[in-house]
Amino acid sequence: MYKIQTLNNISAKGLERLPRDSYETATEIQNPDAILLRSYKMHDMEMPESVLAVGRAGAGVNNIPVEAMTDYGVPVFNTPGANANAVKELVIAGMFLAARNICQAWDYTRNLDGDDASLSKEVEAGKKHYRGFELPGRTLGVIGLGAIGVKVANAARALGMHVVGFDPGITVSSAWALEAGVRQAHSVDELVSRSDMISLHVPYNDHTANLINAERVGMLRKGGAVLNFSRAGIVDDQAVVDALDSGHLTAYINDFPTNLTKNHPRCVTLPHLGASTGEAEDNCAIMVADQVRDYLENGNIKNSVNFPEVNMPRAEECERMTVVNANVPNMLGQISTTLADAGLNIDDMYNKSRGEIAYTVVDVHGTIPREVADVIRGIKGVLKVRVLD
Repeated sequence: MYKIQTLNNISAKGLERLPRDSYETATEIQNPDAILLRSYKMHDMEMPESVLAVGRAGAGVNNIPVEAMTDYGVPVFNTPGANANAVKELVIAGMFLAARNICQAWDYTRNLDGDDASLSKEVEAGKKHYRGFELPGRTLGVIGLGAIGVKVANAARALGMHVVGFDPGITVSSAWALEAGVRQAHSVDELVSRSDMISLHVPYNDHTANLINAERVGMLRKGGAVLNFSRAGIVDDQAVVDALDSGHLTAYINDFPTNLTKNHPRCVTLPHLGASTGEAEDNCAIMVADQVRDYLENGNIKNSVNFPEVNMPRAEECERMTVVNANVPNMLGQISTTLADAGLNIDDMYNKSRGEIAYTVVDVHGTIPREVADVIRGIKGVLKVRVLD
């Protein structure tokens, strides 16, 4: 019986992927084998030694101490792409909010007083202050071409926009998914200078903090707009507000309210709604539950932010061992020698590394004795050893 601790409410459709005859899930549970969460901040949490995996129903993992998990030999899973459509739709909505001054115009009309005749007169007199622009022919710059960025770029192309994208780490699958009309920028500066609007889809880290700063805001075409549905801190809010006040920018649409932006007349700040749809929550929960289950039962790894991707089909009449260890020389040799010395025949083996971590999956004919696993567990640099039936 596997024990799963849920630190947030996880969609029932995700938890249904964990069969009740072999999984127990609860918010309070002793010695959990895995932890599932959404936005719970784990940094100050005392980690049970029993934990084998952490799974986040979402893409960002800033709320998880990933480095510490790596040191424990624990993979951290996320769900890239599961909420991509939800975020894409909100970004497109944000583009219309920016282009047509919808929120400002709505606020104007809802504060009008008088009878219908006087309202009609005031509307006709006031609407000139909310004249906007149309999207076709405008240029959208998309920074970050992962699952969300690709969908945003393609949707903007479908609206008749020119699209420029920048992502030095773009994957082959993302490149194939991009609409052919999306043009490449060779730097953030080039992208910003070519754009009327920019949309950000990158994680927050030391390299992306204040990625959009005063200098880059100044490069954006006059009357431009910034959309941030990625993470707080990627945009220098003060720089954007200064550009709004000077008239250089027309709008700042974002998902991360601050006291500086929440009441600004040219800012539309939403309460982190990017992935807040029932469909996205279900998709994230299903994906993370499937990934954690496959790791617990088969040792396979998909969509881990700190471990290599490994997928090895189970061999018949074999027992499987998985080993997490420091990525140092001769580790694989020591593991295979230990198995050979015990008279165990290796049917299949897969070893892959990522940074300072290496991960090995071995299928062995017959049964792996406990003492053999203990010998491997005692090798210097080995962090975790599991034997799977």
